Amino acid sequence: MRTAPTILHLDMDAFFASVEQASKPSLRGKAVVVGGLGPRGVVATCSYEARVFGVHSAMPMGQARRLAPHAAYLVPRFELYRSISEQVMRLLRELSPLVEPLSLDEAFVDLDAGGAARDAESARVAGAKLRTDIRTVTGLTGSVGLAASKMLAKIASEAAKPDGLVLIPPGTERAMLEPMTVRTLPGVGPATGDHLRRAGITTVGEIAEAGEDELVRLLGKAHGHALYAMALARDERPVVAERETKSVSVEDTYDVDIHDRVRVGVEVGRLADRCVRRLRASGLSGRTIVLKVRRYDFSTLTRSETLRGPTDDPAVVREAAARLLDAVDTTGGVRLLGVGVSGLADYTQEDLFAQAAGDRAEEPAEEPGTEPAEEHTPTPAERRWPSGHDVRHTELGHGWVQGSGLGRVTVRFETPYSEVGRVRTFPVDDPELTPADPLPLVAGTEGGEGGESGQPSSLPLPASLPKSWSGGGGAAETSRP
Repeated sequence: MRTAPTILHLDMDAFFASVEQASKPSLRGKAVVVGGLGPRGVVATCSYEARVFGVHSAMPMGQARRLAPHAAYLVPRFELYRSISEQVMRLLRELSPLVEPLSLDEAFVDLDAGGAARDAESARVAGAKLRTDIRTVTGLTGSVGLAASKMLAKIASEAAKPDGLVLIPPGTERAMLEPMTVRTLPGVGPATGDHLRRAGITTVGEIAEAGEDELVRLLGKAHGHALYAMALARDERPVVAERETKSVSVEDTYDVDIHDRVRVGVEVGRLADRCVRRLRASGLSGRTIVLKVRRYDFSTLTRSETLRGPTDDPAVVREAAARLLDAVDTTGGVRLLGVGVSGLADYTQEDLFAQAAGDRAEEPAEEPGTEPAEEHTPTPAERRWPSGHDVRHTELGHGWVQGSGLGRVTVRFETPYSEVGRVRTFPVDDPELTPADPLPLVAGTEGGEGGESGQPSSLPLPASLPKSWSGGGGAAETSRP
């Protein structure tokens, strides 16, 4: 392990919810919950104000609504979150070429590899500057942990939340870890934690006292060895700059089971198109098309087909997914569908239409004089207005959807740089109201617009939490901060 705390772990604070609060002045300082809003939806993340009521990530949305009925419940805007994540990751890469992203809002950085830090003091300076730069560029806050290993840096960033910085000085690791609960260590979930508790082991110090042989007896060879090493603060894992993407996929869970086979096919085609858009955005193609179907009884089926070469053609992926669906029994209803592409490559094999169609013979040409069948024009579907998403009105300007239903949509007209805006209600098919792209959170960035002064309004910081290791020290929350 290193002799200096030059591994940095950044974790953005309540990322999705913080983005929503920063973009909506009326929600700042309020309880905000982001996730699927249907009966089967779950919480993706929530603001610190919502956590006061017991709401946390991965909680069923129905339970969250019971705990915090007055919170704002919003549908995620993943494209906006990705764009802000890219801004943050660029700042990290200015510090070092060794950046290991773990998710949109979390990454490790090897400060020593980029010459950004050599000792504790320079590491602290680099971490403080990073937090300032993130606030300047995105308007958001992030928590930073600095330590001599990845495990300890992550533990430090947890202790720093929200909007703080914690550095673990080399030589103090064992003393810091000993009073912490076993759940603090990576890989110790509820089941392992209960197993250790039944054996009388509740703290990291008690794991070290139990000894390696006892841990192997309790947990098995691999897990026992790894847990003992972590309890002794041993972690030699390097920061890895690029993590190979193994697959690209999308899936949807439906509020009501889909029984109509035609509708299932339409949904699979739509998911295939979304999957290809994500594939192309990453500059990738793939050979293996995967279909995932979760049926009404929660049984999950996965089917796959491997093409002769990689493709990023939506028609090819749609046809392959449709063939896979033909082999799946959807009688009784479908609650989840997913389409993925694996066997990824950074090039595309041309001319895959024949192989996607199973090298089928050419279809005969239409006979002369045959009248084409009359096309059926479907009735336009009612426009959907997801809660929290951006809209624009020809007269009132930019706003966001507070809610919709019964043929009406309620919009609050405000921007990240304005005061709290007014609320208006319209028919869902009002021609003057259209979906809009999100605005940048900070005025003047990427074409953003500001208030009257051209400057972004200041965003309130979340209430601070203690930045010490005392007390319950380290009882990690199971939800994503």
